[in-house]
Amino acid sequence: MLYVLRPVVLFLWKGGHRIYERHQDKLTAHYWRRQKDRLREFDWRRARLQDFMFLWPGARRVLLFLALCFFVIYLAVYMGLLGGVPSRHALKAIQNNTASEVYAAGGELLGRYYIQDRTNVRYEDISPVAVDALIATEDARFYQHSGVDVRSSSRVLIKSLLLQEESGGGSTLSQQLAKNLYPRRDYGLFSTPMNKLREIVTAHKLEGIYSKKELLELYLNTVPMGGNIYGIERSARRFFNTSADSLKAEEAAVLIGMLKATTTYNPRLHPEAALRRRNVVLSQMAKYNYLSPAEADSLKGLPLALDYNYTTHHDGLAPYFREQLRQELAAWCSKQEKENGEPYNLYTDGLKIYTTIDAGMQVHAERAVCRKMAQLQERFDKHWKGRAPWGKDEAVVQHAMQRSDRYRKMQQAGLPEEAILEAFKKPVSMSVFSWGGSTKKEMSPLDSLRHYARLLNTGLLAMEPQTGYVRAWVGGINHEAFKYDHVLSRRQVGSTFKPFVYAAALEKGIPPCTYFPNERRTYTDYQDWSPQNATGQYGGEYSMRGALAHSVNTISAQLIMETGVDRTVDMAHRLGIQSELPEVPSLALGTANLSLLEMVSAYASFANGGYRVPPVYVVKITDRKGKVLRQHGIHQQREKVLSRTNAAIMLQLLQGVVEEGSAARLRAEYGLKMDIAGKTGTTQEHADGWFIGITPKLVTGVWVGAESPKVGFRSLELGQGSRTALPVWGDFMRRIAIDPAFPGYFYSRFDPLPPGVEARLACDSYRPPAPAPEEKEGSFLDRLFDRVFGKEKKTEKKKNRGRWRW
Repeated sequence: MLYVLRPVVLFLWKGGHRIYERHQDKLTAHYWRRQKDRLREFDWRRARLQDFMFLWPGARRVLLFLALCFFVIYLAVYMGLLGGVPSRHALKAIQNNTASEVYAAGGELLGRYYIQDRTNVRYEDISPVAVDALIATEDARFYQHSGVDVRSSSRVLIKSLLLQEESGGGSTLSQQLAKNLYPRRDYGLFSTPMNKLREIVTAHKLEGIYSKKELLELYLNTVPMGGNIYGIERSARRFFNTSADSLKAEEAAVLIGMLKATTTYNPRLHPEAALRRRNVVLSQMAKYNYLSPAEADSLKGLPLALDYNYTTHHDGLAPYFREQLRQELAAWCSKQEKENGEPYNLYTDGLKIYTTIDAGMQVHAERAVCRKMAQLQERFDKHWKGRAPWGKDEAVVQHAMQRSDRYRKMQQAGLPEEAILEAFKKPVSMSVFSWGGSTKKEMSPLDSLRHYARLLNTGLLAMEPQTGYVRAWVGGINHEAFKYDHVLSRRQVGSTFKPFVYAAALEKGIPPCTYFPNERRTYTDYQDWSPQNATGQYGGEYSMRGALAHSVNTISAQLIMETGVDRTVDMAHRLGIQSELPEVPSLALGTANLSLLEMVSAYASFANGGYRVPPVYVVKITDRKGKVLRQHGIHQQREKVLSRTNAAIMLQLLQGVVEEGSAARLRAEYGLKMDIAGKTGTTQEHADGWFIGITPKLVTGVWVGAESPKVGFRSLELGQGSRTALPVWGDFMRRIAIDPAFPGYFYSRFDPLPPGVEARLACDSYRPPAPAPEEKEGSFLDRLFDRVFGKEKKTEKKKNRGRWRW
């Protein structure tokens, strides 16, 4: 294509040479000094094109020649002969890289996913003073030109090249927009003129496609503001914690002033420079009558008044939920095609994700976790009195080291194990989390791992049983310190698995008022398995209600043996457990590793009339134009997994846990008046504490434990789920119950029992053993001995370590 221009270039070269020969006698130093003086006295702002002709003799021919040169090069750039410029079609389809936004159920912004931190806003949603400040400072003749301001460009060209003086910027807003949209290229020695020409051509095209308002909207959404912030909306949020339409004149002047140099005039980094620059912008606004001189002078006296609002993805509501959602959405986007056939990009396509999270409930959940976990950690530390909870087993710390990012990076760099261990022993400066507040400390990475290994963590999930809508999701105590999401982590569930055993028994036809002997048995077909009760107490008989309320292990074992392990496994899977389950009788005592998400989902079927409703946390996704890409229907996935009668019976059995069992403290200590059903759970070595609680409007599960299952309380009294997980649940529900934003929760009631169910449950929870026959009265000395020492030898209190708990 360049070959086509060869004759034109030769013609211009010869013409320029002839002009030079004709006027070379005038091209002397003395001549140019005289012309410079004339140029300095020239009135550039009021000049017309014909006025340039009389600056010096021969100017007409020189200007004509330069104009012809410019036209030819302009034509070459326009046609793409000297480097591509965007087509009109491409310019009509401009789309900035825009952050995708996640919203709570009530419309509150939860978070954003982005590469460039930008939120596009309409022209109508931008404060007029921001537009005025921009035009007054960057392009006063914006409404008079068509993309290229010939007068300003001529002034810049002559003053810069001929007079070597500062001339101010010559680029129009349209040219700056072209530069922002299409970064400059490297043309070697000719980079500056070629890129300028490309911007001029692009600006001219933009002016032919968009109105002035649309260009201003594009510019203010595109302009970089430093620190990966783009556009007027995000910069307003960052520096003044306000929206673009609420900017005041003095605030807008600060942001527009930053355009000259985003770092130099950053009001947080360089407040004095930013203040001076702001006042320059205010002066420009007064100069072009956007402000009166009095208004400008008044505003110049004001301080910067920053309200800096910097957040990371660790901050804000529901960080664990947002991270899990990010992973799922990124995978989903890669399979969804846009109109142009390309897959959606979560970080650039400006999607709107509407979730089921209730912002108010999420706040209550996070506050309950903070309050109760801080108290529990204090008890845990006092309990161990500075000693390592893992004793001499340093494998806990070793395993944590091998899972750390620091270890993996060193290993990838080829360092031997000895060198890595030495590096972990050297103190470095780091931020360390504690409930007293994160602090900067000099600490070795190994010591920091020991510190974090003794911290108790938690997970909390709240879900509506009728819809499956997840209303609160807390994956841990601190997202920055602990990335692992304990809503999704799999831990042993202990006695919280027992309701699945009871449900399977009911479905087989075993009546709920069947009495089972509380006796210890040995099952020879299963390697002499002999389950024990956590209390060590035996005797008497329990109905299903009493056995579940008091978490009697011996009876759970009898039930799974009578019902069948396979039936129990099938029931758990039907209710919503997706993890693989060990098909052994000890499953009845909670040997399976399951997630909180699975457990809450499964329990919801009891409160939902026997219907399984999978968890839902995204209800709608739209593109940047509002087109719906995905929508969830409320009842589209309901599946009947349990008869209505048996679901109602299970609720009654689980209410027994709250009325007479391990969760009874919910009434007295937390003052909860609504109907509550639930189950506590504790695992070996008191490593995991659970409580899954059901109310008429919400199913909420809480897990508490350390990162390692080898870390826990030494006693059942302190380490059982009713002392670790239950308080978090109780505090969360108490906050909701007394919050006026959630009417109807405080006295909410379960649905009435189906006909005949009450009669099937009309039995006592426990029948004591028959009294022993009266012994013959002994001698006086025998009776005195019995009174002083007792009839039975006292036994030492055992620690109950290694048994399945409540």
